[in-house]
Amino acid sequence: MKINLHDIFLAHQRIKDFTIKTPLMYSDSLSLLSEAEIWLKLENLQKTGSFKIRGALNKVTLLNEDERKNGIITASAGNHAQGVALAAQRFGILAKVVVPQDTPETKKISIKKLGAELIIHGANYDEAELYAYRLSEELGMTYIHAFEDKDVICGQGTIGLESLLENPNFDIILVPAGGGGLISGIAIAAKSINPKIKIIGIQSEASPPWYYSFRAKELVDVTYDKSIADGLHGGIGKENLTLALNYIDDFVLVTEKEIEKAMSWLATEYHYMIEGSGAVGIAAILNKKIDVKNKKVLNVISGGNVDARVLANIIRTHG
Repeated sequence: MKINLHDIFLAHQRIKDFTIKTPLMYSDSLSLLSEAEIWLKLENLQKTGSFKIRGALNKVTLLNEDERKNGIITASAGNHAQGVALAAQRFGILAKVVVPQDTPETKKISIKKLGAELIIHGANYDEAELYAYRLSEELGMTYIHAFEDKDVICGQGTIGLESLLENPNFDIILVPAGGGGLISGIAIAAKSINPKIKIIGIQSEASPPWYYSFRAKELVDVTYDKSIADGLHGGIGKENLTLALNYIDDFVLVTEKEIEKAMSWLATEYHYMIEGSGAVGIAAILNKKIDVKNKKVLNVISGGNVDARVLANIIRTHG
């Protein structure tokens, strides 16, 4: 899979009229705590509450007439599903979405509201994905992969392009790492603009395939546990690992408790409802998992689709 800055720029041109240029916000409190200059890219304020609309929309705009006629299908832990559903709605395309059983209710409700057919199948993302692939073949629908697809990656990479066009002098970019589409796209955009920028991915200890595979330089089997960062849960692909080895500097792990505390901190400090996947970078900064002292750091807040009751319980526990 070959992707360059020009590909990401073209994606930006395709989707810019249908997405939000999300705020790049300086965090006074986080900067003071970490003795660094911390900026937050607020993709929780994006349409559907997540960055995922960028990649989904870029992919759907490139479908041919027959592909649009036959409809699209995807598997997702929730956010990608909402992005695909909204993109399909925008172009009047039939969409089916397969989500695992533990997908948060707020994401299920949003998928239905956006007009996609919701199919609940499997105990985790990988099981949902296998079922969606099977349906795709049976029904002749185009499968839109959540993270290992060039057009999707280019769409996600527009976050890096957008951020650096506004503020080009970052030393480090912290990115939540799930399947790898987000961090790969951002890394390609950022390193193409400034090769000195360090790109660091953040994962939960409950789902650590990037951490171990990156160090082994090959796909490694890991143990998965239930995670509050459900959007980062599941395996990774060989193509994205190749991109990571070329563009990404490191991956670090945070604990489930650290993620919950970061969600609580964001809620009390900024009154933002941030899902676990979007809070992992904050968790890494607050717990000094990365040396950011005297550095200018961009932290990507990837999404805000968390059930209100879940967040309320977390705030009561950690607030």
